[in-house]
Amino acid sequence: MSNFTPLAALCGGMLIGLSASAMLLLDGKIAGISGILSGVLKPVRGDTIWHVCFLAGLLVGGLLLRVFLPRAFDFGIIRPFPLLIIAGLLVGFGARLGSGCTSGHGVCGISRLSPRSLVATGTFIFTGALVVYLVNHLR
Repeated sequence: MSNFTPLAALCGGMLIGLSASAMLLLDGKIAGISGILSGVLKPVRGDTIWHVCFLAGLLVGGLLLRVFLPRAFDFGIIRPFPLLIIAGLLVGFGARLGSGCTSGHGVCGISRLSPRSLVATGTFIFTGALVVYLVNHLR
């Protein structure tokens, strides 16, 4: 990874932590993307608009980054597209199975010292490392 910038990574991490903390402290909601997406796919009356706005903000933020800093997207994807689709579906299945994703458990759950989130995040990291090893070395 030749474009790693520790300062940008630190600032990004701080912004993620601050926004997740603000959402929890000010509105009592967890900034877990899989739960927020689930709230759009299975809407609850009176609780849908913020889910849509949150997801729209993620998309608009990515589009703005693409417009104002296009070199942030200069990286190569070395896996076939069908494999990426399968991987994405497996991640989605795992998020449902684990009752949350890395943002909900890893960012919000660990900061609340949730034992379930500590186990879930450890499982995410271990499984991810194992899959990368298997795909890169045994394939």
